[in-house]
Amino acid sequence: MSSIHPEILWAQRSSETEAEKNIVYLTVNLPDIVKDSVQLSIEEQEIKFSAKAGAGEEKRDCAFTVPLYAPIDTGASTKSLTSRSLVLVLRKKDLGIEYWPRLTKEKIKSQQIKTDFSKWVDEDEQDGDEKIDAGGDDDMGGMGGMGGMPGMGGMGGMPGMGGMGGMGGMGGMDMEALMAQMGGAGGMGDFGAGASGAGDDEDDDDDGPPPLEDAK
Repeated sequence: MSSIHPEILWAQRSSETEAEKNIVYLTVNLPDIVKDSVQLSIEEQEIKFSAKAGAGEEKRDCAFTVPLYAPIDTGASTKSLTSRSLVLVLRKKDLGIEYWPRLTKEKIKSQQIKTDFSKWVDEDEQDGDEKIDAGGDDDMGGMGGMGGMPGMGGMGGMPGMGGMGGMGGMGGMDMEALMAQMGGAGGMGDFGAGASGAGDDEDDDDDGPPPLEDAK
């Protein structure tokens, strides 16, 4: 039975002055890796890997050989193995600001070699990049804080709009005082004065004869 080529995700950083920022991230996704079966060879310009993986008795042989685009510093490169993946951080041997145009030495198309978008940063945006997102999951937990929204009671709390009765609290301000304040609202003041004046005219008509003057 022929071996299966596992999925490889890769990303990179570059620097012409700092070697630790001149690296390639390589993640081999392979759930249920049998750790004792892993064979890994990291050479200056080639990565070789083989292992068995699979749940229960359904173990599969998995393997690949990747000739690298440019040499790496094998002594400064690191590896980390879990039950789901093998993660390599390969130190590029040659310092330089330019990215590798591809992972492999030759320009080939492989459905099993893909960009790791969780770690990728464009070449012109890598300055100041301090933290690498090793996971792919977004922390939506903070959205739980929006749990306060149910306090709106599914809008059933709308009867609570009776609380708007607090508007009645405006009763603390009698209507005359309110109208007086409204009088300061530009044209409304003129309107109020006009209404008052009209009332005065009517009152004058109903006042009856003027009071008698004191006799001299």
